[in-house]
Amino acid sequence: MTSPWIAVVSALFVWWFSTGAILWRVKRADHGGPNAHLWSVLLGLPLLALGVWGMAVTFQNPTVAGTYGAFLAALAVWGWIELAFLSGIITGPNTAPCPAFASQWARFWRATGTIAWHEVLLIAALILIAQASSDASNTTALWTFAILFFARLSAKLNLFFGVPRIHTEFLPTPLAHLASHFRHAPMNWVFPISVTALTFAAACWMERAYSAPTDAAFISHILLTALTLLALLEHWFMVLPLPDQKLWRWLLPAPLTAPAYTAPAYTAPAYTAPITGAKTPETTLTVRK
Repeated sequence: MTSPWIAVVSALFVWWFSTGAILWRVKRADHGGPNAHLWSVLLGLPLLALGVWGMAVTFQNPTVAGTYGAFLAALAVWGWIELAFLSGIITGPNTAPCPAFASQWARFWRATGTIAWHEVLLIAALILIAQASSDASNTTALWTFAILFFARLSAKLNLFFGVPRIHTEFLPTPLAHLASHFRHAPMNWVFPISVTALTFAAACWMERAYSAPTDAAFISHILLTALTLLALLEHWFMVLPLPDQKLWRWLLPAPLTAPAYTAPAYTAPAYTAPITGAKTPETTLTVRK
């Protein structure tokens, strides 16, 4: 378990599997009844509880096993919050599509209103984890959640200001209106800042892994490096013409299709030839002299 390759492969697999599992669940719920998304979130509460418990027991466990446990615990808490968001349960007060010709500021405030409660929950969770781990000997959970938080915030800003590639097919029904707040554009000013910051952060984690005093610290920084590089990869997926959607599309159920609409057959009124000599109404104009 102290091999860096095991840590990298573990991070890669958990990233791919957890993302696919959440997409699979919300898309399955689209095929369910009106309360299917709510039940997804309620039945996922044990995942949240397991994540909170995992953090609590690993804060003072600076071992390799504790490091992996903290990493998974943070992902469990994050995963439940994302499930609640994608299920449309914890989103924001705005549930209407953005008008096509809204100004950038109007679009920004409408987009903020669309995800407001979700962002408040993420900020609250980050603050609580930071407070709980203030004197912890194992801070892997805190840094894992922080990387996910800031990387997702960066991705949302890039989607708002505009990127070439946006996969709206992954949006579940409760968040179909969210796509109207995205923007297609060749490039935006946030993207270079985002990829530079993520690259720098990955380099910092790598440097700390190289100088780590213990195996647990080494594995912790390798996991954080891998997670940061995956976040960087997700950013490049927004601009590079790569078939990244194939990583998860095969997991999803067939999309819902509305029954085909058949227009009623049009029958022209029967034409009846006028009878010769018949009088027809005429419009007369009387001019007053």
